[in-house]
Amino acid sequence: MPVLPGAEPYRHEGGEVGVLLCHGFTGSPQSLRPWAEYLAERGLTVSLPLLPGHGTRWQDMQLTGWQDWYAEVDHELRALRERCARVFVAGLSMGGALALRLASKHGDAVDGVVVVNPANKVHGLSAYALPVARHLVRTTKGIASDIAKEGAAELGYDRVPLHAAHSLRVFLRMLDGELPQVTQPLLVLRSPADHVVPPADPARILSRVSSLDVTEVLLEQSYHVATLDHDADRIFEESYAFIGRLAPSVGKEGTAQGG
Repeated sequence: MPVLPGAEPYRHEGGEVGVLLCHGFTGSPQSLRPWAEYLAERGLTVSLPLLPGHGTRWQDMQLTGWQDWYAEVDHELRALRERCARVFVAGLSMGGALALRLASKHGDAVDGVVVVNPANKVHGLSAYALPVARHLVRTTKGIASDIAKEGAAELGYDRVPLHAAHSLRVFLRMLDGELPQVTQPLLVLRSPADHVVPPADPARILSRVSSLDVTEVLLEQSYHVATLDHDADRIFEESYAFIGRLAPSVGKEGTAQGG
């Protein structure tokens, strides 16, 4: 299946500091593209992959699971490490969960983590029925485009494949046990008015990780897809400042080139 216009992966060859951006469940790189371009314009090397089964049609996602999505970002992280001195991982929603697992598994190979409205579990009574329901019903209503900003839209599926939702639930339960292995500096940006991920999820993540350098920022004007919402610029600026604090060479290359 051809990739939907706007859902293509994005890569930019920049300086010695790299950032891996991970999009969310049923979403696409489109939701993080402005963030990726912001970082690229400031001289960073950026990788924003398209996760398997995403960006085409929901039927393709029905055939994939968390192992496929994680393998993709793991591969991208290894590629960034080969050419960058410092590497940061970031993500939205499930992408935040993927970034946290990369941090837990790769240790010192990841210099810092930025998560926006990170997911920690699949909520609702229906979550407990997923192991059986996925064999009876193929999809449920979609979760894309939870955005406060008028005129903004997320390019994502209008249906959630239940096989994939079950795999996501398995992944998040596994990750919860791995969160204490996350020791890197952590920036959590969250929307109090998120209709997809409740405040309990980022709170649980903050209580489980072993990171000592932790910053939490509230995105008061945005819903779940905050990277396309009113607080998008704040996300971009806070993440760039966070990376610059931990990798002081950031910004200096661009200044030297500009001068």
